[in-house]
Amino acid sequence: MNRFTSCPAERKVTRQVHVGPVSVGGGAPIRVQSMTCTRTENVAATVDQILDLENAGCEIIRVAVPTLKAAEGLAKIKTQIHIPLVADIHFNHRLALRALDEGADKIRINPGNIGGRDRFETVLKAASRRGVPVRIGVNAGSLEKALLEKHGGVTAGGLVESAMNHIRICEEAGFTDLVISIKASDIPLMIEANRLLSEKTDYPLHLGVTEAGTEKEGILRSAVGIGTLLAEGIGDTIRISLTGDPAAEVKAAYGILKALHLRKRGITMVSCPTCGRTRIDLVQVVEKIEKALENENKSLTVAVMGCEVNGPGEAREADIGVACGKKTALLFSRGETIRKIKSDEIVDAIVTEVRNWTPEHGESDR
Repeated sequence: MNRFTSCPAERKVTRQVHVGPVSVGGGAPIRVQSMTCTRTENVAATVDQILDLENAGCEIIRVAVPTLKAAEGLAKIKTQIHIPLVADIHFNHRLALRALDEGADKIRINPGNIGGRDRFETVLKAASRRGVPVRIGVNAGSLEKALLEKHGGVTAGGLVESAMNHIRICEEAGFTDLVISIKASDIPLMIEANRLLSEKTDYPLHLGVTEAGTEKEGILRSAVGIGTLLAEGIGDTIRISLTGDPAAEVKAAYGILKALHLRKRGITMVSCPTCGRTRIDLVQVVEKIEKALENENKSLTVAVMGCEVNGPGEAREADIGVACGKKTALLFSRGETIRKIKSDEIVDAIVTEVRNWTPEHGESDR
């Protein structure tokens, strides 16, 4: 049976930061984040979206705070949700101060547009008094002008220099409750910058490909960028940035983490690409199973295989699986053959087995 193992590379040990009750870094699970796309001033709509994201598995949620009214709504939002709330601040440090007053669990600041050092330090002092961490978010699209000129444009070195400069300011101010991110829409640039950053600091890193695109393209780009770094042991929390429903970001994030055996949530489907030996409409069968189990949170691997070549082996190695023949299939559970079923019984049989599944001693279902 499939068993989740460690990431191919040993994960870098970083400092631990607490965002509300959720730990980030320091050996904690890699946390899944998202960001609302509602207007934060609309408290009811924002709360509704956050609750949907909680159900999808989101562990930390960020909201845009572009106005005083948005900042003033944070306390009302917090009373109605169950995960830490992060205030995303640009241009106006006073909004960060108000967000802290309203109970934000973390402040995200882009040093490239927040203003001078004095304003930055004012936010740090306020965050320190409340025990609230700060994420320094460096973006390729808003790198400081001096660094653009020094490095001849946006480079990995320039992005890392920006991050390290602001880390130094924080440390000189006595503030070390930090999460750091460097994001870019260019995948090789994002990977190179985060590799360099990981070599220079042990603060927890937030990974993301900014402006990744629509769901289809954005998931592919994020999987390459974020997945590469995670496979190298780099990264403590991730956000997939998609144009569209943020629930798709959470689903994609867990997909990447599951693929690397870093987190276990929901069903992992294993199915063959089909070939001339396949005797059933395997595509339709798999799609029906995925649809039926899309909201299932049990951490199981389900294999649906189309023929006798790799079918029995893959089905046996999965938690639950079927190996299909011409009109019948063998149903497996925990590595054992349960029974022979008809081809038109496959979907119902798999769904029933999943819903009746109970972990045995020693099995984890987190």
